[in-house]
Amino acid sequence: MSNKASDHLHRLIKSMSKPEKRYFKVFSSRHVIGDENNYQRLFDAIDKQDVYDESKIMGKFAGEAFIKRFSIAKSRLYQSILKSMDAYYSNSSVEAQLKRQIHSVEILYQKSLYDQAFKLLRSARKVAEKYQKITTLIEIGRWEKRLIEKDNYEGIGKRDLKRIQSEDENLVQKLSIHHNLWNIKSKVFHNLYVKGKARSNKDLDKFKRIVDKVVLKNTEESMLAENQYLLNHLYSAYFYGVGNLKKCYPYLQANLNLIEKSPHLFQEEPSIYMGVLTNAIHVSSKIDKVDEGFMLLEKLRSLPKLLDEKNSEHLEMQIFAISTSTELALHAHSGRFEEGLELIPKIEEGLLKYADDLSSVRKAGFFFNIAVLCFGADKLHEALKWINELLNNIEIDTTQDLHCMAQIFNLVIHLELGNKSLLPYTLRSTQRYLETRNKVYRFESLFLQFINALLKKRREESDAELYQHLFTDLDELKQDPFERVVFEYFDFHAWAQSKIEGVGPHRGRPSESVS
Repeated sequence: MSNKASDHLHRLIKSMSKPEKRYFKVFSSRHVIGDENNYQRLFDAIDKQDVYDESKIMGKFAGEAFIKRFSIAKSRLYQSILKSMDAYYSNSSVEAQLKRQIHSVEILYQKSLYDQAFKLLRSARKVAEKYQKITTLIEIGRWEKRLIEKDNYEGIGKRDLKRIQSEDENLVQKLSIHHNLWNIKSKVFHNLYVKGKARSNKDLDKFKRIVDKVVLKNTEESMLAENQYLLNHLYSAYFYGVGNLKKCYPYLQANLNLIEKSPHLFQEEPSIYMGVLTNAIHVSSKIDKVDEGFMLLEKLRSLPKLLDEKNSEHLEMQIFAISTSTELALHAHSGRFEEGLELIPKIEEGLLKYADDLSSVRKAGFFFNIAVLCFGADKLHEALKWINELLNNIEIDTTQDLHCMAQIFNLVIHLELGNKSLLPYTLRSTQRYLETRNKVYRFESLFLQFINALLKKRREESDAELYQHLFTDLDELKQDPFERVVFEYFDFHAWAQSKIEGVGPHRGRPSESVS
């Protein structure tokens, strides 16, 4: 096994909870050969290492027979762990239970106990239909067909065959709709995560071309709850991407209602509910429904109480990431800067704890929102620290849109700090970034021109006059559906107004509804 595979084993062991490790000890004890359980000894040695060091492991077991074929020993341990986890979670989900039942059907079939196999299949079918497990229903149908064929269709009439055909066609249709919606939805989200919201007619056309591929040749019966969820998810993402948040919100509400009315269909994937709640909170804050956003946040916080212990442990990181990032955004939007800053110690702890598990998009969102909160609370050096954390440590290609706004916001912070000596270099760097990423839209061009004008202003011009020009231009931009999206990140318009009025820097209160 390669070094990478060795690291895989270490990471697998480190990912296990205490109950899972205890279960593995019981599981591996059933496979003891001779006087020693090498699996368990090797497991314990690797588990004690915070950072995997294979040379130390080999030194610890030097002279023992299994170390001569260490790659094989590691491979067998890896497989043994997976087998123990499979047994540990054998009843953890409806899907897992149905797979065990179908395997039992296979055993009964091989032993020619056909009547027992039929009985077990009927039981499995009821469960699969209740939980709308389409792929499992297809597998159940395959075994039912084998049982029908084994007696040369004895007792089976044309009506039965017609019913089977109808059921098969219905399942295939549901599955086809699912695949169609999932693939289109994923293209919309990929475009959103990488490129951001539509900022031009070209961007808008791209979103429309993706969504226009939705083909629904369906009846009400063929729309599974999961398919309906995907359809709502797709259109909520589409309207979010094209900047129509008022049309986006009803689709998010529809999915919340769908999940809350049929919790048994989504209970095994609570991350779906978390995702819809998070998106609903975010959009509600942008369409002046902040109070509703905080009510939804309470639902999000109470979610762990609704989950069993295994799921709660598994979802600990997701709960942290989603609830805290959502609360940050709400505080930033509503101008509750000091309240938002109280979350920073908790966030720093989580960022350290889940460093390897949090996505670049999630980390970038944390950094940007904290920077806005610090700016709003007059903690400018702290704001600069967090915006630099984003610009220096987050991969650009994964968060192009947020990187673009961070570059602009970085200029604002330097202006407020009076770092005029740094502005020429920062301005050139930002210009290069935007040009290479094709991100020079009207707002970006206007703002860079403003910074350049500040640096090269004539003696007779005052800063207030330049800010007045900026304010007037931004006022016009806010009416442009492609440009006003930038004010969701930070209200540059209100900031410019505060500079004109000489009341001190506007501290980042986000804009009103942008829909």
